[in-house]
Amino acid sequence: MANERAATTGQTSDRSVLDHIRELVAEEQRLYEDRAPTDAVQERLQKIKVELDQYWDLLRQRRALEEFGRDPGDAHLRPAQIVEKYEG
Repeated sequence: MANERAATTGQTSDRSVLDHIRELVAEEQRLYEDRAPTDAVQERLQKIKVELDQYWDLLRQRRALEEFGRDPGDAHLRPAQIVEKYEG
């Protein structure tokens, strides 16, 4: 996925991360409109949930680095196993 490659290579911006989040949310909303979701739809919804968590984490990393005068390009997409263990 192009956005994932950009996120992991540091060639991204807050705007591109937010655009990707918006795309995922729109897809998630479309899939939730399905009254009788298939197993494939349920699986995709789960993948979207994880990817959203990863991209929100990436955005938080970028903003924290920038806040402390560091390069936001140093932020990286963390593995699902890490971001899924966060508690809000």
